Amino acid sequence: MSKPLILASASPRRAELLRQIGISFEVSIPSVDESRQQGESVHDYVRRLAQSKAAAGHRPGCLTLGADTAVVLGGVVLGKPRDESDGVAMLRALGGRTHTVLTGVCLTSGEASKTRVVATEVTFKPLSGTLAAAYWRTGESADKAGGYGIQGIGSIFVTRIEGSYSAVVGLPLAETEELLNAFGFDPWRTRAPLIRSRKLR
Repeated sequence: MSKPLILASASPRRAELLRQIGISFEVSIPSVDESRQQGESVHDYVRRLAQSKAAAGHRPGCLTLGADTAVVLGGVVLGKPRDESDGVAMLRALGGRTHTVLTGVCLTSGEASKTRVVATEVTFKPLSGTLAAAYWRTGESADKAGGYGIQGIGSIFVTRIEGSYSAVVGLPLAETEELLNAFGFDPWRTRAPLIRSRKLR
């Protein structure tokens, strides 16, 4: 029997991605300092935070999944917008350019941990100030790194994506499945009844 799975994240998007692929889990919201350390690369930053979140949200006898996502443009990490002016400026900077989304994902049993970092290249069409401001007013961008949500209205800005779409949303599903398998977690144990219930609808 697989150990219970805990998602150490307050992100509704990560929870929805796990539900999308039929994974049964509980949520634990960890308290972690998300400050980037001096001289730390973005790759190491998202890796460390994924590991810290998994460790902070872990419960004995369970497997715990932690993740962190960073949007990088020209070597600069774009966090969540502070306000409308910051959000609009972020979108204008992303417009007509390709940026990198790095997502770290860590699975821990308490005794052992495995971590993956996934990089995805996303290209935006050019954005006017008017369009960026209109998007800000939807409220979709305020709580998202880089100031946009690719799974929502923000998808209209994307002209090209190379890599994992789900990693841009917040959790690379193929890599997450590989980590679960490596720890002996059987996703199909919960998928089978889910598939049957969907067929009955």
